[in-house]
Amino acid sequence: MSLEKVFIIIQVIVGILAVAAILFQSRSASLGESFGGSGVFYGTRRGPERMLYFITIGLVAAFVLLSFIILFL
Repeated sequence: MSLEKVFIIIQVIVGILAVAAILFQSRSASLGESFGGSGVFYGTRRGPERMLYFITIGLVAAFVLLSFIILFL
């Protein structure tokens, strides 16, 4: 298997994970409210929400980096 195919497979996996991470986030609700919890105040991201936010940024950055790597192969 060529190196380019390996990078394409990795990029597809990272892309699917990035889409899932983006869809997992809710714009006006906290993570607990997404699963049926109730909360009136939404302030800063804490705990799992913050970790999901940074994971999403990392996955999107990895996707862009892989795109450039595949472009120059």
